[in-house]
Amino acid sequence: MHVEVSFEEGAVGAMHTHPHTQTTYVVEGEFEFTIGDETRIVKKGDTLYDLPDVPHGCRCLKKGILLDTFTPLREDFLK
Repeated sequence: MHVEVSFEEGAVGAMHTHPHTQTTYVVEGEFEFTIGDETRIVKKGDTLYDLPDVPHGCRCLKKGILLDTFTPLREDFLK
């Protein structure tokens, strides 16, 4: 399942977990991403990988778009 998410500068994707494997591709912008105990800055063209049940979240540093891919699909997004 692919999900495109747009962020305004300063927006926060709160730390959370879920049982899905997730990859995130930075389509536009710049983000500070935390996955587990690691925090780093990512920009257009970068990709992140999140294992199931590992806490992760982000803060948008420059207006941008993320493309998240989940497996299995997020049933909770379809309700």
